[in-house]
Amino acid sequence: MRGPLAPSHVPIARSRSERFDDLVLDAVDRLRPQWGKQLAAVEFAVEEVPPLSELGDGPRLGSEPIPFGRADAARGQDPAAVVIYRRPLEARARDRDTLGALVHDTVVEQVATLLGLSPETVDPGYDDRR
Repeated sequence: MRGPLAPSHVPIARSRSERFDDLVLDAVDRLRPQWGKQLAAVEFAVEEVPPLSELGDGPRLGSEPIPFGRADAARGQDPAAVVIYRRPLEARARDRDTLGALVHDTVVEQVATLLGLSPETVDPGYDDRR
């Protein structure tokens, strides 16, 4: 894991991973007006790919969807976290707009899991994009 995401200064040329991080931050920012209190202690991070432990094993991998993210509840000193996987989302998106929508939906789904709510409750527009 690269660590928690934080807004940064905007350089002249942004790398692909930095642009992806921006999409995740934008998705989180869109949820903050309604869910800011619940998200205040949640860390958001990006990993390149899911760990092998999330992929299953052997031949079943082909029939199981590759996860786009995960939500980890707070444990002891570790805060709750939402992790978004960059490469599976980039592979699924046909263009930047589609990638932005997929990232937003994935953030909504993981926040919903963390809060024990439906994605439509977290973002009423969620179902409209399906």
